[in-house]
Amino acid sequence: MKRLTRYFGISVILFFVIVLSGCATTAGKAFEMNESQVKLRSIQTRAFDTTDKQKMMQTVISTMQDLEFVIDKADLVLGSVSGSKFLGYAIVTMTVNVRPRGEKQLLVRANAQYGIKSVEDPETYQDFFTALEKAIFLTGQKVD
Repeated sequence: MKRLTRYFGISVILFFVIVLSGCATTAGKAFEMNESQVKLRSIQTRAFDTTDKQKMMQTVISTMQDLEFVIDKADLVLGSVSGSKFLGYAIVTMTVNVRPRGEKQLLVRANAQYGIKSVEDPETYQDFFTALEKAIFLTGQKVD
């Protein structure tokens, strides 16, 4: 009887060691970065020669509205604007962050999702930044 209890105890301990060690391997990979993520970040980010964060935020909001996004949240202190729109049967969400870069520039980073999948197509971000650059030019020329 003692032998059976001993084997049962060892089996339970072994079971928990195997189960817990299987779960431990995935947690470290959640925050790994690879080269494609760095490349995607560079596609999503542009630097602009201005320090007027408020005007840049207003221009980002206007550009997103021109692209048919409905603005969900905007926070000047955080420098963040989020919007969404329907595209087919899925929702496209875009978050744009504006932050200082040095003393003379602002960095603008756009991040889009189609449904639950991140948009990685460079053309999508090029189209957004082209529209933003045109809006910045028109704002500079005081054209509404």
